Amino acid sequence: MPQIKSAIKRVKQQEKASLRNTSQRSAMRSAIKNFETSATNNADNKDDLFRTAVRAIDMAKSKGLIKANKAARDKSRLAKMN
Repeated sequence: MPQIKSAIKRVKQQEKASLRNTSQRSAMRSAIKNFETSATNNADNKDDLFRTAVRAIDMAKSKGLIKANKAARDKSRLAKMN
């Protein structure tokens, strides 16, 4: 544990950011998996889940959780399934 006050604050901020990032990344992955399962089962709400997954990918990209090329690649793969 750091001794300097500003370093202590940075550790706390990093922990909060890490928790936030992991939860948002997990939500993105869950949205993608929900769409993939509905696409394989030809579910009725496939279009809604596609929009939700694409939105989750865009949000993760805008927040810096994933890179732009990964976002484009993921969206392209989902569009092929749609």
